[in-house]
Amino acid sequence: MIDFFKGRLRSFGYAFQGIGILFKSQVNAKIHLLAIILIVALGFYLGLTAAEWCWIVLCMGFVLCMEAINTALEFLVDLVSPERNPLAGKVKDVAAGAVLLSVIFAAVVWGIIFLPKLLALWS
Repeated sequence: MIDFFKGRLRSFGYAFQGIGILFKSQVNAKIHLLAIILIVALGFYLGLTAAEWCWIVLCMGFVLCMEAINTALEFLVDLVSPERNPLAGKVKDVAAGAVLLSVIFAAVVWGIIFLPKLLALWS
């Protein structure tokens, strides 16, 4: 039983190591993190409701998860196809497109939540 728990702890360590690799190696992940910091600050300033925070956090997590999956796929493609290959390029492009789609839909949700509050402040 002890070995089971040691194995689970080790798994968490690998997962945190992966998160570290994501943010150390990917400029876009750092950009997403900066955007998250700004969105959270704005959310606190505007006094979001619990439901609004749920949507905001869900979108932030979705974008970061998509970025992590994209990064993993890029590493895998580079491993199995170190030379230029049109199909490998398509895999990378589609994965990057998935990240872009997640950002676009997150931005729509953020706009639905933030724009009315910002317009109310300015009027």
